[in-house]
Amino acid sequence: MKEVYSLSGYQTDIKFYPLARAKELAKQGKVDGLLPFYHQKITSNVFELSNPFPGSSIGLIKKKSLQIGSFSDLKDRSWHKLVFTDKYKFGAVRGTEDILSNYSEAQTLKLDLVSSDIQNIDKLIANRIDFAVIDKYTAADLLINKRPHFIGKLEFMPPPLLQSNFYVAFSTKSENFKKNIKIFNKGLKVATGNGILTKIMLKHGLMSEAANDTSKQKLTIGTVNNNDMILMKGLSKHFEAMHPNITLEWRILDEDILRKRLMGDLAIADGQFDIMTIGTYETPIWAKRNWLTPLHSFPKEYDIDDIIENVKKSLSYQDIVYALPFYAESSVTYYRTDLLKKINIKMPLQPTYDEIKQIAAEIHNPTEQTYGICLRGKAGWGGNMALLSTMVNTYNGQWFNTKWMPTLDTAPWHEAVSMYKNLIINYGPPEPINNNFVENLSLFANGQCGIWIDATVAAGLLFNPKYSKVYDKFGIANAPVAKTSKGANWLWSWALAIPASSHKKEAAFKFITWATSKDYIKLAAQQEGWVSVPPGTRKSTYQHKDYLQAAPFATFVFNAIQSADPHEPTLTPSPYIGIQYVGIPEFPAIGHQISLKLVEVLKGRISIEQFLKESQDIAKQQMQHSGYILHE
Repeated sequence: MKEVYSLSGYQTDIKFYPLARAKELAKQGKVDGLLPFYHQKITSNVFELSNPFPGSSIGLIKKKSLQIGSFSDLKDRSWHKLVFTDKYKFGAVRGTEDILSNYSEAQTLKLDLVSSDIQNIDKLIANRIDFAVIDKYTAADLLINKRPHFIGKLEFMPPPLLQSNFYVAFSTKSENFKKNIKIFNKGLKVATGNGILTKIMLKHGLMSEAANDTSKQKLTIGTVNNNDMILMKGLSKHFEAMHPNITLEWRILDEDILRKRLMGDLAIADGQFDIMTIGTYETPIWAKRNWLTPLHSFPKEYDIDDIIENVKKSLSYQDIVYALPFYAESSVTYYRTDLLKKINIKMPLQPTYDEIKQIAAEIHNPTEQTYGICLRGKAGWGGNMALLSTMVNTYNGQWFNTKWMPTLDTAPWHEAVSMYKNLIINYGPPEPINNNFVENLSLFANGQCGIWIDATVAAGLLFNPKYSKVYDKFGIANAPVAKTSKGANWLWSWALAIPASSHKKEAAFKFITWATSKDYIKLAAQQEGWVSVPPGTRKSTYQHKDYLQAAPFATFVFNAIQSADPHEPTLTPSPYIGIQYVGIPEFPAIGHQISLKLVEVLKGRISIEQFLKESQDIAKQQMQHSGYILHE
């Protein structure tokens, strides 16, 4: 909606209320309109609707354990005859119950009306209702962000009860409602005509690019929008040529959106993906829950033993591999050698955060759009929290004590957050909250960052003159430390896995073994040069003379990956595995909520003390929701 109005030169102020209250405010003309509104029928002159735009997929969600009979004829929704009986109890948010009125059998249903969708999810788990009426994306997002311990226990029943466009319902009590409708419809027409609406839908994973040939076996691949993955998509034409009966459908998403869509797919058993790009965090947890397909019977030429041991171990569960690494990384400090030379300063091989701050202050020159340091500021447990977690580690802090009590209100957290804020606000680029790995990579490659602390995978791109303006004037040092080196540099791999829900496992296995093979690395080298091959996965890559010659940073990166130890991530004993994350199902929900709070710190809206107090409460509440008994 904001984008549509901006096309007409207007700004919008969107406020969030429970549905019933939002409707009432709109009816009274206290707000200009109601969004979203699905068009059943307008029975009064209270609202006037905008033109339609892509909208909801509302249906029923239930516990997997609830068996309701045969689903042999889903296409004509015959299942509703099994469900819409007085045997079951249905939950609905006030204002959505009229969706059920389309079905004659639903007239005598036992309804339980509530004010929010999360109440219905809790009631489902507690067996207080049998079904809940809900939009499937809403259900997935709530499970991920609020009730992660319920993921895998619920399922969305296809097909939806209502696949409807959305509308903006403009209140006729509002003084300018005719003008508002006209402006919105005009902007919507422009956004539809120039492809902006499609781009928004693709960006948020709400649709996918159409496959080239629907007569072939289609593999749907969800992956992150990093350069290496975009290269994989480009080179995948070679795979399709080798397998003429397979076509690939790509969903290339921002890191945070990708995680939401993949977790959402599992949360409601939607089964949209055949291949998922996941990491070292997800793999063992999802494998334990039987959400992933175990990988074995590798072709001899694949050479599974060539994969770097601690990378392979991080993608395994009970010594069985569940995901294959496309690339792996640790974290390091990149710096501009020319800027440091100009002020006669040398970057230590092992810098401290205090030294980083001093150097960043010296080279910070915003008038020439050269910033002292670039750091991840964008919200997300894989965004700003990935870096902050390593900073907390090296300040001798941790997320939890050995009894699973959160420790976010401790001195190490205060020191780490204070340093993080000091660096990013005083010596970083404008609007740092918009910058994650991809954005900072672009800034550094364009010559706008003096220092950048981030993933080793960027080294090949920064050293490539096709991509980087600073390919001949940057250096690499270890990730900074403070009080300890424990957990100061992370270990991560973006890997390809096959969800257990896929019905095309054989074809998916062919693709993931191709994309992570020695032959793929040779193909990438032929097409883009050895400096651009996916790093961090195979020992043979770091033994290849052409790679060592093209990538002088190779040995440094290899050692950084080898030295990262996710099994002992902190100096003080901790109960979890992971360096920049905590290896428990609740962590994405905790990390996501706290990452949003960290953005508020950067915006100056809350103090560090308030951030730590509220973050401690968020973590405690989530752990208690999950059944942990917390002890000080």
